[in-house]
Amino acid sequence: MSEGSKPRLLRALAGETLDRPPVWFMRQAGRSLPEYRELRTRAADFIAFCHNPEMAAEATLQPMRRFPLDAAIVFADILLIPRALGQEVWFETGEGPRLGELPPLESLADQIEASTGRLSDIGETLSRVRAELEPDRALIGFAGAPWTVATYMIEGRGSDRSGARTYAYQHPEELDRLLDILVESTARYLVMQARSGAQVLKLFESWAEGLAEDVFERIVIRPHIAIIEKVRAAGIDTPFIGFPRGAGALVETYAAKVPVQAVALDTQASAALGRKIQAGGKTIQGALDNLLLRAGGPALDARVDALIEQWNGGPYIFNLGHGVLPDTPIEHIERTIRRVTGR
Repeated sequence: MSEGSKPRLLRALAGETLDRPPVWFMRQAGRSLPEYRELRTRAADFIAFCHNPEMAAEATLQPMRRFPLDAAIVFADILLIPRALGQEVWFETGEGPRLGELPPLESLADQIEASTGRLSDIGETLSRVRAELEPDRALIGFAGAPWTVATYMIEGRGSDRSGARTYAYQHPEELDRLLDILVESTARYLVMQARSGAQVLKLFESWAEGLAEDVFERIVIRPHIAIIEKVRAAGIDTPFIGFPRGAGALVETYAAKVPVQAVALDTQASAALGRKIQAGGKTIQGALDNLLLRAGGPALDARVDALIEQWNGGPYIFNLGHGVLPDTPIEHIERTIRRVTGR
């Protein structure tokens, strides 16, 4: 692949400082788009939607047809791995995910090898999307990071994670074993995604906030390093983006220790923090407030301009600090992308 045809996102992840940053949005495929809402009505439930390669590929491609984005991210969910390991997972309308009782750790460990096969539909989705996506637009695969996935497996639903954090203190050996199981299954899943066409892999640590430094080291940094080492040992050199959302000052430690090519920053990240990570040799991504994207207006324009000005002197990917909210006006998304890309 020549440099001229290499996707802009991959050039940024290789450390290039570009004339303008590549742009894609977390949750760019989803409920903010009317075509997605119509497509969703055809699936029996959300998990069936994720495991239907034809429908999931269509959902992945919908925002790429509507907006001049530089990358697509596969339509899937971070809780497909617990289900593949044998824990009951379902989604309550209007309330979010629910999980059954955490199975015995021995049972989960016995399902690691089989879990990748149970996720093969996601690989087919990636292959379908890569076949349709233009060569200059990148395709991103992803997984939930072990601690974030573990919080749902332990608590059975989204929450303030206090139950999972208490479990981490009271049952450290059991948590470490659960994280090790998730490291192995996640690494295998990401290898499969890369072999199916993903050109970038992202680890979503959505619940990295509120952790003491030693706990952050143990349950966030250590598992992320282990996943990447296992993926590399399988012969995969696909670049990684790590997203330790809510980690605050510990993001700097994460950037220094985890061998990702890029660190995604949430809304609270300062200009100085981003520049420091860039100076350390890594690309940064983020950190537009998704609430501001929804609100729109002059404040949105000003913040878009400020983010580009403060970080475009180094390798930078324009994105949000979290996902697109379902009620975000499409015209706000269009206006923001136009401001970044000039088209």
